[in-house]
Amino acid sequence: EVQLVESGGGLVQAGGSLRLSCVASGFTLHDQAIGWFRQAPGKERETDGVSCISTRDVFTYYADSVKGRFTISSDSAKNTVYLQMNNLKPEDTAVYYCAALYPMACYGPGPRIPDVVSWGQGTQVTVSS
Repeated sequence: EVQLVESGGGLVQAGGSLRLSCVASGFTLHDQAIGWFRQAPGKERETDGVSCISTRDVFTYYADSVKGRFTISSDSAKNTVYLQMNNLKPEDTAVYYCAALYPMACYGPGPRIPDVVSWGQGTQVTVSS
């Protein structure tokens, strides 16, 4: 059974940092790309993911809104993907969801909801001004 479990969310002041973790089970990181999507309060989940990693191809993707501030990485031994978020802004406030994606989802325009194979339960990130 494919399962994704996120952790690491919390409340932080603007300019602060958080590291999200996504532990995968039921598959290996070499089989699927992993992406992060977010859903701001009162809004629909964003169709486009903010970041994506293909561990097999050693390829990463970042949306313009997070480029230079977020870093995605993976630890194959732990079957875990991390999202290091620095210089957080109030507009980053959202529930962050990790998702298993089709292997090529990180390429081109980046990960989108139709590329998602399986979702995690989400972790809340709140950035105060």
